[in-house]
Amino acid sequence: MRIAYLLTSLGMGGAEKQTVALAQRMTARGHAVVLLILRERQKEEWPTPLEVHYLNTRKSALSLLLGLLRARRVLRNFCPDLLHSHTFPANMMARTLRLCGAAPAVLSTIHNVYEGGPLRTWAYRLTDRLSMHTTAVSRAAAEQYVHIKAVPKHKCTVVTNAIDVAQFTPDPARRMATRNTLGGGEDFIWLAAGRIVPAKDFPNLMHAFAKVWPAYPRTQLWLVGESSRSGRTEYFAGSAPHGTLDRIRILGLRRDMPALLDAADAFVLSSAWEGMPLVVGEAMAMEKPVVATNVGGVQELIGDAGVMVPAKDPAALAESMLALMGLTPQQRQAQGNAARQRIAAHFSFATRTDEWEAFYRSLLERRSANSL
Repeated sequence: MRIAYLLTSLGMGGAEKQTVALAQRMTARGHAVVLLILRERQKEEWPTPLEVHYLNTRKSALSLLLGLLRARRVLRNFCPDLLHSHTFPANMMARTLRLCGAAPAVLSTIHNVYEGGPLRTWAYRLTDRLSMHTTAVSRAAAEQYVHIKAVPKHKCTVVTNAIDVAQFTPDPARRMATRNTLGGGEDFIWLAAGRIVPAKDFPNLMHAFAKVWPAYPRTQLWLVGESSRSGRTEYFAGSAPHGTLDRIRILGLRRDMPALLDAADAFVLSSAWEGMPLVVGEAMAMEKPVVATNVGGVQELIGDAGVMVPAKDPAALAESMLALMGLTPQQRQAQGNAARQRIAAHFSFATRTDEWEAFYRSLLERRSANSL
């Protein structure tokens, strides 16, 4: 097969990481693959050896038109069997390319339960005929988009995110080295990760942690992720109650997540909404007990191998964090073992790549049958 992937950017997000990993695995299986990126090259991106074309689009009609023309040229040279797009801006561009005759078949993927307001819902509905099918990364996301009539139920399938369990494997030596480097000492380390955006609701976490550290003074919260805003430190200072910041390490964007997860004792997710957060699955693969807000597809990912709390409820989040810290090391390890087993059994990348490959073939077979 010849597969073109269309993404909004190659920035260090979960949707981007998942798509790049899938594209590379398809290449390893002998398929011809190319990446098209709507935005210009970012300062920090997921590395890939694949052929990448930047369309350099911005929020102007002329820029979008020029990007569309660039994409048409690439696709006409590449001659894909399928154009697989991810997230709203790329999904709209892919459907426009289909309208222009540059893509014989389009597959759209939704990565969150919320990708924008009524205008985006209307846009999905209006252009649905230009996409052969839509996939969602979680059942919650699929049900939401069917409910708001952004996609018909018969054209929506759930294909969940996947985790590279070989890459995310615990390493005791790496754990000690990372804790020593970052000053973890004997403290209990909570790790949280994500871009500083409203969806991640870090103020919720700040207020929860303000209730945790007085009860367990030997604890730290490490925050990892890229900021989309200036004044990152000021943002956390404004979110964290007085006295909390001296126990919080703001680590910024990092490329060593397996090491940081090794160093941590537990992982916490405070999001207000999600699709299916990749980093939670990675934490589970690293045998970390997880406390997470019950949003989007998080429950589908965690199952019984973690603790769920309501969103926007710092008291409940703090209570569950304290309860987990009160367990014995052996009890926490048992939770971590169950978490890794769940990821290996249900969310491994080898299995998910098989599913994607079979799904692609079924779409192309259907297109071929319909053309007869």
